[in-house]
Amino acid sequence: MGSANADLVVAVDRRPGGGETVLGGDTVLSPGGKGANTAVAAGRLGADVALLGAVGDDPYGRLLLDSLRAAGVDTGLVRTSDRPTGIAYITVTPDGENSILVSPGANSSLEPADVDAVFDGVEIMVVSLEVPLPTVEHAVARAAEKGVKVLLNLSPAAKLSPETLARLDVLLVNEHEAAWLTGPGADFRKLLDLGPRAAVVTLGAAGAVVVEAGSLRRVESPEVAAVDTTGAGDAFAGALAASLADGADLVSAAKRAVRVAAFSVTRAGAQPSYPTAADLGE
Repeated sequence: MGSANADLVVAVDRRPGGGETVLGGDTVLSPGGKGANTAVAAGRLGADVALLGAVGDDPYGRLLLDSLRAAGVDTGLVRTSDRPTGIAYITVTPDGENSILVSPGANSSLEPADVDAVFDGVEIMVVSLEVPLPTVEHAVARAAEKGVKVLLNLSPAAKLSPETLARLDVLLVNEHEAAWLTGPGADFRKLLDLGPRAAVVTLGAAGAVVVEAGSLRRVESPEVAAVDTTGAGDAFAGALAASLADGADLVSAAKRAVRVAAFSVTRAGAQPSYPTAADLGE
């Protein structure tokens, strides 16, 4: 469950400061959004996946639905809203790093009532935070009631209730989100003090750390030449969930997710950069 956005991507030599105009390259339109990206990443790896989200009745919405279906994602739970499809405005610098401004649009129309009837046959629910927080918290509670595993990608960072955090099987954060939760320099083990049964911290080119009760495991990333890091965290989330649904343990799932994320940054865009199992040599 999560957002579906059209990504408008512009390459720039540097990001503008306040009141400054900087010329960039041609705008590239690409399907994105944390929810849709995660679903596509899992779908391309062969997972049986559906997206619960919302798009507008507009060309951007149709672009997103086409991309989801091409990756094998079930779009039967994607609502068509009277609000415009969400848009992410993205600048990418020559080192592949990005900065993103999101206009949520239709994503903001996803309501708690949209969640209640979606859990039959579900092994794991992945949630990210570009949709309303009350809907997220309701979805996590309902999934826990139904015995569905919950992986929450706390991105963009937002305050969730202690009850919601305590219902998580896996809390997924990057190192900045981890610091926001526990304080700069804190031991990643402190994430479990917030309530989740396990946590995974992504570290970009440095890989990831898997935190479980009594253990902390580092997962190294292969070295690659980064072209565009847009959507790499979502690729990680989708691959992690796909492996967990297949019965992998969390460390093994994280090892595969690191490979998927590393592959994704070698190509431009979010969803167009995601690999299939064959791309990974599986």
